[in-house]
Amino acid sequence: MEIRKPKPKIHTDEQGLVSMATVQVLREVRGRMIFEKGDAIKRIDQNEYKVKSQSSGGDYQVLQTELGWLCSCPDAMFRSVECKHILAVQLSLKVRAEVENQILAPIVNTDSCIFCGSKHIVKDGLRRNKHGDIQKFNCLECKKYFTINLGFEKMKHNPQAITSAMQLYFSGESLRKTAESLRLMGAEVSHQTIHNWITKYVGLMNRYLDRITPNVGSVWRADELYLKVKGNMKYLFALMDDQTRFWIAQEVADYKGTSDIRPLLKDGMEVAEKKPEVFITDGAANFHQAFNKEFRTNRRDSPIHISHIHLAGDRNNNKMESFNGELRDREKTMRSLKTQDSPILKGMQIHHNFIRPHSGLDGQTPAAKAGIEVKGENKWLTIIQNASRPNSEDRDLNAVEGVGRNVEN
Repeated sequence: MEIRKPKPKIHTDEQGLVSMATVQVLREVRGRMIFEKGDAIKRIDQNEYKVKSQSSGGDYQVLQTELGWLCSCPDAMFRSVECKHILAVQLSLKVRAEVENQILAPIVNTDSCIFCGSKHIVKDGLRRNKHGDIQKFNCLECKKYFTINLGFEKMKHNPQAITSAMQLYFSGESLRKTAESLRLMGAEVSHQTIHNWITKYVGLMNRYLDRITPNVGSVWRADELYLKVKGNMKYLFALMDDQTRFWIAQEVADYKGTSDIRPLLKDGMEVAEKKPEVFITDGAANFHQAFNKEFRTNRRDSPIHISHIHLAGDRNNNKMESFNGELRDREKTMRSLKTQDSPILKGMQIHHNFIRPHSGLDGQTPAAKAGIEVKGENKWLTIIQNASRPNSEDRDLNAVEGVGRNVEN
């Protein structure tokens, strides 16, 4: 079958442009109809698809090539456009990518190379340490060595001890209390080592999770909470989705009512990839100023800002106050942060969103309510393993190292 490369058409007539735009909208609608049938698209391989014809019993061949998308239907071959069949396949690929991106499953073992995917791997001895033996593998294709201890290579302590330390700390224990608890499990570590683990793995997880878009609602809340950094009073501004209670963004500022919190709203839009329809805050002037700069538009459907809220009645911020209580309990234990950009705050955000089940969400995590499923009993382990995969988009994730004095890996 001969498939012609699509050639762009140039229209100079204004009426013709309007007509072509209308036709393209119809193609997109019909492409969605093909996709929604469920069985109309058949994947042959990574670059070839068969799409059922809507008017006959035959199939059209859709190819993804270096020249772009090609289809054997008359619309694509003779009008040189992206036809409804191409649009249906593109929509299918987009949805599949989103689904794969939103499910994090534990990586227990492997039968292929974690670098190149080859099945030609051989066992090559054991890596021994005081916590057990780990099988080593060599790939006969790319000649690289690897283990299945994904995310915990070259660590002296096993994954269970490291993830248990993170769970204990972010559940409310101090660094020293966490170290004492680990000693009961047979893991002799210092409180500085636990802090190094937190620094290393929070950075690793945060860079990975930043690439996943939560499906948050249209009503967002924001509030501030005082905390101490090196003994000095600061304010943590937090942005939360009302429906899922997903902690969307955070910012540490010097002052409560006068600090510029536009970066908080900008980060929120970047994470959620949209603006809210309703923004709920207290009456602080900087909330109103940031809302006008970042959210407000001149259109009729511009977002609404609800401020001057109180604890009783319909206009309240009780959900945000409950969230603040969760953070205050954690802040009392750690007493004071060492730096304003401490990984502890990002770790608290990860724990709130992906690890801790919430009674107000029927025992689910905010991430699960926002369409991000983290499987496995040990969610810390699942996230770290997925963040450490060599085929991850960000290959520098594995380069994150522990820092601080008396580093004990």
